[in-house]
Amino acid sequence: MSRDASITLPFADGDYTFRLAWGDLAKLQESRDAGPYHILLRLQSHEWHVQDISEVIRLGLIGGGLLPAKALQLTRSYVEARPPIENLPTAILVLGTAVIGSKDETVGKTEAASPATKGNDSTLSPTGS
Repeated sequence: MSRDASITLPFADGDYTFRLAWGDLAKLQESRDAGPYHILLRLQSHEWHVQDISEVIRLGLIGGGLLPAKALQLTRSYVEARPPIENLPTAILVLGTAVIGSKDETVGKTEAASPATKGNDSTLSPTGS
C-alpha cells in the first residue's frame, strides 16, 4: 500500500492540501538542481534559496489538487510577495511530509496481534529446540 504524503495546512486565504508525490519530487529536483532531501536539509539548516520555498509550495499545491494557474497565483501573492521566512515553516512541513512522512503515519507498521493469539502460531521454540 502506498502512502498519500499529503498534508492540509492553513495557507494564504484558507486551508489547502499540499502533496508532493514521486513525480512532483522529480519536478522539484529538476527545477532546483538538487535532490528533495538535500532541499529539505537546506530549508531546515537555513541555507535555502528563495526558490526552494516557492517551488515546494507551488508544486505542493498542484499535487494537492489545485490547477497550476491557481497555484502560481497563490504562490506569487502569498509567497513571492512576502518575506521568505514567513513561508519557510510551510515549505518544511510540505517537503518533510513528502520525503519522510508524517508522525501519525503507520507505514510499515502492522497492528499488534491480540494477546490471546500472540505467540501461538510460532513454529520455533524460544530455546531453539
